[in-house]
Amino acid sequence: MNFIKSTVSLLPIILLLTPVCLDAAETKPNILLILADDVGSDAIGCYGGRSYPTPHIDALAKGGMKFNHGYAMPVCHPTRVCLMTGRYPFRFGKAGSKWGDFPRDAEGITIGNRMQQAGYATAVAGKWQLCMMKNDKQHPSRVGFDEWCLFGWHEGGRYHHPLIYQNGSLRDDTSSLYGPEVYADFLIDFMKRSHKAGKPFFAYYPMALCHDVTDDLKDEHVAYYKYGRWMTYGEMIASMDDMVGKVVDSLNETGVRDNTLIIFTTDNGTPSASYLTVNENGKMVRPKVVSIRNNSIVPGGKGKLDDTGTRVPLIANWPGHIKAGTEVDDMVDMSDYLPTVTEIAGLKAADVPRDGISFAPVLFGKPDQRKTREWIYIELRNKSCVRSPDWKLYRDGRFYDLQQDAGEKSPLKADQVSGTAKQNHAELSKVLTELQGPLTEP
Repeated sequence: MNFIKSTVSLLPIILLLTPVCLDAAETKPNILLILADDVGSDAIGCYGGRSYPTPHIDALAKGGMKFNHGYAMPVCHPTRVCLMTGRYPFRFGKAGSKWGDFPRDAEGITIGNRMQQAGYATAVAGKWQLCMMKNDKQHPSRVGFDEWCLFGWHEGGRYHHPLIYQNGSLRDDTSSLYGPEVYADFLIDFMKRSHKAGKPFFAYYPMALCHDVTDDLKDEHVAYYKYGRWMTYGEMIASMDDMVGKVVDSLNETGVRDNTLIIFTTDNGTPSASYLTVNENGKMVRPKVVSIRNNSIVPGGKGKLDDTGTRVPLIANWPGHIKAGTEVDDMVDMSDYLPTVTEIAGLKAADVPRDGISFAPVLFGKPDQRKTREWIYIELRNKSCVRSPDWKLYRDGRFYDLQQDAGEKSPLKADQVSGTAKQNHAELSKVLTELQGPLTEP
């Protein structure tokens, strides 16, 4: 690995790649980007998960490509900033890490803005979290979305009695509706109308599910949906998979499935516990959330910088273009989505700094054409790390051999960092130093 060479060219990076070539007779593909909430790869069936059935998501993997090394930030907000901008959140200072905030200087160059420039109709539905909607009802428009249907983050419910802003106005007809169905129906209608108008669409679907019901645990139990008012984590997973299936089925019904690229991923790992308390020996407690994956118990790790908090599913499906049943080990992080979808949309890279590297060549069976991603970067507030497939270095100096210690139980001591370990430590240290300055030595 030559981290040093790749790091210098990436920081800051101005990508000058030629867009992936599709058949000249083909129209621009529609793109549906799904970002589920609080679901690690351990909870998905096609990744070995056995706790929660996910048949619709598994079907996308069976008919498309599954990435084994997809990564996100440990919690929702920095992941969303990274995905929207193609840059790591720390580059925007507090605006990149403060909950409910978005960097003003990124407006005009986001994934939505770029897809508009490519001639796409754009819409977003579900969870926003990049502003308080009551204070900035037009924010989605400024960052590239023609239409939007988003719940008011921390203003009201997202599932039951959902408080929803649609195209700048607060809806007054949702008191008896189930939020996730509202978001899915809105996106389905948008995709149908875009197709009828003869315009390719970019539909961004940051799902409310499966974030726990922190805004919904109020009032009496009312069965608005088949699982009732309060849902366990398993029930939310089932509902998430239902909504994915519903949206995908609509593409078949509209007749655009064969010209639509679907990308499914999530914003961080599985949560460690549920807010839906249960009675254990007379005491109300938050039950732990765990997944059974390949016969091993995997605890939820949202908020942690290890794999339980950051390793997420990544599935891409496009009939006739992405080979069915493909499994790849290329590393992808959240900064890579913007350059990927814009390249597929036919755009050359904008002359602005990006951290992301397009994985479009990998999707189309040409991995040698992708600029190699030797490492990925993870951050949460004042913590950060970089990792390669086999090694991981934290800013506080902790260094792990992931082949021998995948669970990060025992960082290598200074006298253990020799030979191959020493070389990899030096390479990752240079990456992290160029990103954020000198770090602590082990």
